[in-house]
Amino acid sequence: MAELAGSSVPRRALGRVLRELRTEARMTLDGAAAALECSRQKVWRIESGVGVVRGVDVWAMCELYGARRELTAALVALAGETRGRGWWHAYGDPVPDWFDLYGGLESAACRLREHAGALVPVLLQTRGYAAATCRSRLGTTEGDRERLLDARLRRQGLLRRRLPRPPRIEVMLCEAVLLRQVGGAATMAGQLRYLADAGRLPHVSIRVLPLAAGPHVGAIAGPFVLLDFPPGLRADPDPPVVYRESLTGALYLDRPAEWAAYERAWSGLDALALSEDESRRLIVKTGEEMDPG
Repeated sequence: MAELAGSSVPRRALGRVLRELRTEARMTLDGAAAALECSRQKVWRIESGVGVVRGVDVWAMCELYGARRELTAALVALAGETRGRGWWHAYGDPVPDWFDLYGGLESAACRLREHAGALVPVLLQTRGYAAATCRSRLGTTEGDRERLLDARLRRQGLLRRRLPRPPRIEVMLCEAVLLRQVGGAATMAGQLRYLADAGRLPHVSIRVLPLAAGPHVGAIAGPFVLLDFPPGLRADPDPPVVYRESLTGALYLDRPAEWAAYERAWSGLDALALSEDESRRLIVKTGEEMDPG
């Protein structure tokens, strides 16, 4: 059991990229194992995120698959993080910020639940709203902001993809999110109209936590995302993950006690939030008041 210790998040991210590299190199598991002079089971376990991973093994796999030097360095650094329990990813240290850890988890999830206390979640942002939030990033160049905007908009394909089936997306929006003008009145009104429309998708639920609810557990917990994963080819699904983002990094939690605490927080929000229909009416009304034209 010792080899299973540690956070599953860096292991899963590492395995996903190594599997993609092997596929791009047109190599089978058996072929890779033969070239690496190891067992097929070892390659499979690394790709499946089972157990800690040695940097020397990752380096050898990257060399075999012809990975770029900077990607190899990032993956070797990530291998060094596979022993951590609660895992904090600080942007650029040791894994660079261009290595999209959260995107892989989000794409693989079968259910996403997000508590948004300050801004509209990225998956539900319009281009104008997303551009305005990117412009607020301090210490970034125009090129950096454009790349960030492009990455955000690409992620939104998850909302309407056909195969695999898109995840169930449930959002709890604090009412303050509706009232905070981002990008001007017209941009904000367009964002609220888009939210009202997106909430009609069969796999999307958008509910509002009214200001009248007063202090609640979400105000203490802050913004967070709960990610559940499908079973896939294994009997048991990957463990769920709590994701929290800040200015300097992101926290990934997957220990059972941590998950249970955030499940309780979500249940508390669920008890206070308006229904989907009530929330849609409030979103529409707020948008009309913000920009009557």
